[in-house]
Amino acid sequence: MDKWKAVQEVDRQADMFCRISDEIWEHPELRFEEYVSAQILKTALEELGFELSDHLAGLETAFCGRYGSGHPVIGILGEFDALSNLSQKADCTEPSPLVPSGNGHGCGHNNLGAGSLAAAAAIKKYLEESKNPGTVIYFGCPGEEGGGGKTVMARQGIFEELDCALTWHPNDINNVWTGSSLANVQVHYYFKGIAAHAAACPHLGRSALDGLTLMNTGVQFLREHIIPEARIHYSVLNTGSVSPNVVQAETEALYLIRAPKSEQVKELYQRVCDIAEGAALMTGTTVSYYIEKGYAEIVPNHTLARCLYDNMEQIPLPTYTEEEKAYARAMRAVNPRYVKLSERLKGVLGEKGGALGVPHDGEDVSEFLFPYTPSDRALSGSSDVGDVSYICPVSQIVAATVALDTAAHSWQQVAQGKSSIAHKGMLYAGKVLAAAAIDLFENPELLRKAKTEQKNRLGDRSYLPLKELCEQADKKTGKQADKQDREPVAISGSGAS
Repeated sequence: MDKWKAVQEVDRQADMFCRISDEIWEHPELRFEEYVSAQILKTALEELGFELSDHLAGLETAFCGRYGSGHPVIGILGEFDALSNLSQKADCTEPSPLVPSGNGHGCGHNNLGAGSLAAAAAIKKYLEESKNPGTVIYFGCPGEEGGGGKTVMARQGIFEELDCALTWHPNDINNVWTGSSLANVQVHYYFKGIAAHAAACPHLGRSALDGLTLMNTGVQFLREHIIPEARIHYSVLNTGSVSPNVVQAETEALYLIRAPKSEQVKELYQRVCDIAEGAALMTGTTVSYYIEKGYAEIVPNHTLARCLYDNMEQIPLPTYTEEEKAYARAMRAVNPRYVKLSERLKGVLGEKGGALGVPHDGEDVSEFLFPYTPSDRALSGSSDVGDVSYICPVSQIVAATVALDTAAHSWQQVAQGKSSIAHKGMLYAGKVLAAAAIDLFENPELLRKAKTEQKNRLGDRSYLPLKELCEQADKKTGKQADKQDREPVAISGSGAS
């Protein structure tokens, strides 16, 4: 079957994929609670003729849809979780929550899940018509935002049969992601002290709040002595109480520790834990901590990236009506940042690259394909796609679904999630993934080359989830990392942004 005929399946069923994306947008659910969103995608997979498997790796909202038999086995990764406190009315150019303190799709995962589904449907069409051997598996991956669903799935061997995996992410530009990402761990720290009346008998108290304050201060001093690419973020979840005349007996903080390599994160994690224990020692309190999740860095694969980019060049980019351009202009006007496209290209490719962007500086929605720029540099965000890339070759693209300069994890991103611009970018991404996958089915040598590249990049490293890598370090140093019996905290960070 002709590749381009199969890709037309995305256009043929475009209304269904757009409807699915919008329905997921209308039901924004946090990590591992994406019951409605998962069901929408599972129903669609069954209607499309995929063999459904549910509750993967013991996760209620993880699933996959399979079609075909034999090798190559190509995975298409889909996400569908939302972020807390980002509820927003669609197409509104000012902050206007649909539900006060509600959730919202601030990273475009409604588009991501539906666009990947479109790709899987087109690949299925190709396998169905060509009768060629091969298998496509759509993976419904929950909890990317702070939960690490793919990490849990990877640890349980869910991706072991794959020859490669492809995915994409909503963005404000069109490009192939050739670089890496920051590995990270997310850690809860609990300080416990002794309560006392702060005026009558403060000497009898031991302040957990003092312990946490000293830890946070110590980490600030640590920042001078870490590599420039590393990041340490934190949020105080519990200060003890609202009463200043009480010595606070219990406090809690959530830390997110990032660096380009997993081993660097492990080392930095140990240093932060040393600071926490020092703070407890200084204040006569105790500290316990546990790692909630960890993401490995993405292992780049330029073989797959080049294949994806070749198809980005061959498939026409979306074009926009004057009404859509005016919409993008209005949305861009309320964005907190404004950077000319030529300046963004100049920062990556120098003066010559900047010159390529000059003709597009007047655009408010990207109608431009960024030049192919192989890179191993770690971008500033993190994603649990990294764990999959340790198991099989992985690559991904980004496609414009929002106005230029729209920041991820923002109300502006949520507002544009149901727009025709979002739909067009999503469908374009689905076509690119499908076309690249068909190239890999038809060119076994290309897939072998991708596997060889992944093997060479890993060297003697084998996959060990970063959470377990750090926990092993705790055991070797005699540190006790105690998990507390508490409900997981809903957060809105540590995704791909």
